[in-house]
Amino acid sequence: MIHRDKTIRRRTFWEVARFGIVGTTAMLVHYGVYYLLLPHTDKNVAYSLGYLISFMANFLLSSYFTFRVSPSWLRLVRFAGSHTVNYLLHMVLFNVFCYVGIPPRLAPLPVYAIAVPINFLLVRYALKNFANRT
Repeated sequence: MIHRDKTIRRRTFWEVARFGIVGTTAMLVHYGVYYLLLPHTDKNVAYSLGYLISFMANFLLSSYFTFRVSPSWLRLVRFAGSHTVNYLLHMVLFNVFCYVGIPPRLAPLPVYAIAVPINFLLVRYALKNFANRT
């Protein structure tokens, strides 16, 4: 029983570490696209397009690398569902931070600090739960 618990803890640790790598990559893609588009379009449009582009890479990286499951249409739907909640959280926080005076170029940073841990739980559930069913 102790060996099994240790194996589960180790597996979970590395899953969180891989999530951090993928999440950091997705966050950099998101912020990079946002930052490049910001001078040319509305801040919410730039933020949304950055989110969409990072979402596409994030799904594949999360599937193959983070959770080591094969992508499927069902997982994509679950992933999109979890990211819909995450996107709405991002947009609300982003606009609140802009409203309270944080410059639009910097407003995504506190959003990431709040939304990333919540997103881990949502994505883990979407991709990992019911893994034996797909």
